Amino acid sequence: MRTRPDTALEEAARAEGFLRVAGVDEAGRGPIAGPLVAAAVILDPGAVPDGLDDSKRLSPARRAILREKIERTARWGVGVVDVATIDRVNVLQATFIAMREAMGDLLADLALIDGTMVPPGLNVPARAVVRGDARSASIAAASILAKELRDSMMRALAQQDPRFNWGKNKGYLTPEHRSALAQHGPTQHHRRTFAPVRDMLCPPGG
Repeated sequence: MRTRPDTALEEAARAEGFLRVAGVDEAGRGPIAGPLVAAAVILDPGAVPDGLDDSKRLSPARRAILREKIERTARWGVGVVDVATIDRVNVLQATFIAMREAMGDLLADLALIDGTMVPPGLNVPARAVVRGDARSASIAAASILAKELRDSMMRALAQQDPRFNWGKNKGYLTPEHRSALAQHGPTQHHRRTFAPVRDMLCPPGG
């Protein structure tokens, strides 16, 4: 039976003396359009919202409810990196930038980072947690905030330019998105260093 993330990692860190433990996660590394968003969350140990989970495992309706609870009960921050920066520095470095921005002024004592790498230049000690959004409640909360914010940004872009249906595909390369890209070409919101956008702009052998 699959278990939900819990606060075991946070409790262990607090037992070591790290009283304010932030979970950090991102949304939007894989799409070919739109920004990358990271969030950092310090949960209140006495008010952890019920039902926290990896954002990808939650329905949109459930994510929206949890987002409101997290924002009301926890301390949190977000970081957003635009398409131009992603193309300039690469998506990994953009992830690190967004995570540093998300940590911002949270005044955490320790950061738990989803994944295998710790962003350089964080202002607090940090630990990478593999599959962290499925293990740590604070990382799961961060995954929810990051995805909810990025999804709302993609819906706003879809209203500005409905041709690519970003409100539905969120900038990921679905067959529908690929077809629209072939028909209309890249926009300013497409990541030009990502295939197939790059291949359209600079055809192999062209």
